[in-house]
Amino acid sequence: MTDRYPPDRYLDDLTVGETWIGQPFVLSQAEILDFARAYDPQPMHVDLEVAAAGRFGGIIASGWHVASRVMREYVDTAPFGATPMLGIRIDELTWLKPVRPGDALTVHREIVEVARSRSKPDRGTIRTFTRVTNQHGEPVLTFFNLIQMPAHAGVTL
Repeated sequence: MTDRYPPDRYLDDLTVGETWIGQPFVLSQAEILDFARAYDPQPMHVDLEVAAAGRFGGIIASGWHVASRVMREYVDTAPFGATPMLGIRIDELTWLKPVRPGDALTVHREIVEVARSRSKPDRGTIRTFTRVTNQHGEPVLTFFNLIQMPAHAGVTL
C-alpha cells in the first residue's frame, strides 16, 4: 500500500449494500468549453450565444465530460486501494439534468452485487450503482458498472 491509496480490498472483502461518497468537484466554464471543443463540439457545449438562446438557457457540460470526470474521481478515490480491477461494462448510463458551469458534483456509489466466477474462482465481479448529484442534491447522472476483481491478494488480472 502507498500513501495514495486506502487499504487494498478484494472480492471476499466486499458486501452488497456498501456505499461510499466522493468529494465534490466543480466543473468550470473553461473546462466545459475545452472538453467540448475537443470531444463534443455541439453548440450547447461550445457556443455561448447559441447556448444562451437555446433550450438550456446557457452552456452545459457534455454528458461524456461528466462521465469522464466521474471516472477520474473513482481513480482518485481508489475505494479498493491498489487492487487490480478491470471495467467490463456500463449499463443504463442516463443523463438526467444538465450540468452547468460552477455546479458542484458529488458521486455516490453502492455495491449492488458481488459474484465469484464459477470457471475462475480466483476472481469475480462486483456490480455498482453510481449516482451523481449536483449541489442541490438533484441527480444529474446514473449508471451501473460491472467490474472484475481478484478474490484474494496476490492475484493479477
